[in-house]
Amino acid sequence: MRLWTLHPKYLDPKGLVALWREGLLARAVLNNQTKGYKQHPQLERFRSHPEPLAAIDAYLALVLAEAHSRGYRFDISKIDPSLTAAPITATTGQMECEWVHLLNKLQIRSPDLHKRWLEIANPDCHPLFVMTPGPVASWERAPIVIS
Repeated sequence: MRLWTLHPKYLDPKGLVALWREGLLARAVLNNQTKGYKQHPQLERFRSHPEPLAAIDAYLALVLAEAHSRGYRFDISKIDPSLTAAPITATTGQMECEWVHLLNKLQIRSPDLHKRWLEIANPDCHPLFVMTPGPVASWERAPIVIS
């Protein structure tokens, strides 16, 4: 499960579809609608939010908007896109880690997109997050491989 801190505009088609599916799985876990993935570390920041379901729906609403802007037809009935949520703090170290992780994935899956994003030094974060200086999050499991 990967719930990116990065803005979903950077994801390739496979990554965007995976984010939607994994976000819906996260929503099911937070809503006690599944038995699996209950201890997944990526859920920590949503669980610690005062309104976890509102936070995941606000997160997924932007994923949905990005998908629709690309012509994809994700099912809006899976979430409540009208929900808003207080921002979640994320660290610059986490963003840097995710950016390297995504670039490594894109280098294999989508070389043209990889080349396009290489010039970006400071990628945008998902609007649900507010950046603060700090290290990689304690829940992060992605290895950092500089290419």
